[in-house]
Amino acid sequence: MNKRVAVVTGGNRGIGFEICRQLAKVGGMHVVLAARDGKKGETAAQKLRDEGLDVESHALDVTSEASIRSFTGWLTGGHRRCDILVNNAGVMLDPRGSRVLDSKLVTWRDTLETNLIGPLLLAQALVPLMKRNGYGRIVNVSSGQGQLSDMGVGTPAYRVSKTALNALTRTLAAELKGSGILVNSMCPGWVRTDMGGAGAPRTVEQGADTAVWLATLPDDGPSGGFFRDRRPIPW
Repeated sequence: MNKRVAVVTGGNRGIGFEICRQLAKVGGMHVVLAARDGKKGETAAQKLRDEGLDVESHALDVTSEASIRSFTGWLTGGHRRCDILVNNAGVMLDPRGSRVLDSKLVTWRDTLETNLIGPLLLAQALVPLMKRNGYGRIVNVSSGQGQLSDMGVGTPAYRVSKTALNALTRTLAAELKGSGILVNSMCPGWVRTDMGGAGAPRTVEQGADTAVWLATLPDDGPSGGFFRDRRPIPW
């Protein structure tokens, strides 16, 4: 396959679905829409194929090491490459009004499994495929709620998970410097999705734009940064 292969986790709905759509519209791109529920993933992928876009689906549970191994084996055997990884799958499990002192350990564990450990395991699994071609783009979908410069109360597990994801971005970017693999975090803003709610001011198209921009950066593009609306923002 001469096309670049882009993997988008949590791609069956919301921002992830729109990232798949926008990436598939980029010339020479084959998109793998990864979703925990394989049937929902295939339904979403078919919608994009109906638009004439080059998209296929595959089941992937980012909280399962076995699922990640299976996905990596399928990708390696079928495509023999991975050029782009968008770690979009994420959860916000904190109950409304949650605070650190009354939060439950299970909320922290489940949140970190999806929002931090999943991207870590996927990087470990797929970076070797990127290194084969000396090219890669990793985009970690983070949040302004993870900014230390603007840290506040509420949704503590979610906030900390996104701060940790940003630290992973910085560490991984430093390790991969000079390899041709660029690693960045982005904040989509408050977007009208199942997570963001109907009252959010931004569309999914706006929320996806920066992720797609980072996923298609030129070789001299930034690495180890945090962006919103294609502009750097404080950590």
